[in-house]
Amino acid sequence: MMSERWPVLHSRGGPVPRRRKGSRRPSTPAGRLLRPGGVLLVTVAAVAFVAAVDPNEQGHYPTCPFLALTGFQCPGCGSMRTVHALAHGHVQEAFGLNVLTVVMLPLLAVFWLRWARARALDRPTRTKAAHPALIWGLFGAIVVFWLVRNLPFGSFLAA
Repeated sequence: MMSERWPVLHSRGGPVPRRRKGSRRPSTPAGRLLRPGGVLLVTVAAVAFVAAVDPNEQGHYPTCPFLALTGFQCPGCGSMRTVHALAHGHVQEAFGLNVLTVVMLPLLAVFWLRWARARALDRPTRTKAAHPALIWGLFGAIVVFWLVRNLPFGSFLAA
């Protein structure tokens, strides 16, 4: 291994002590919540921006590349308008724009809460989001939603 043959040196010339595999440095609760807090801050900023800059008005945001190239809606088409509607408390309008986004937001919140809780308690975070069957089921649901919203009988799912 390269790192064993050529040790990393301090600026003073001595080798840098290496941590053993599996050992973790103790950290403060604030330090452990730095990444989940950063993700929350970026999310709140993005939602605030979409709430302030209306995606329903032409020219504020680019068109979906898939929609522009094919004329068909992708699973995410209407998501910014959905977030805008939810930010203004219009839940029924949000369901009409992209029901998949409305259903997925609580799931994303659960994943974030689970991650933040694990970091707050200084427990290791799971590297596997869920059982593979659930992940494949979610992928299948997204593909079915994508296909149905572009078919004539699924026009009620179109944004």
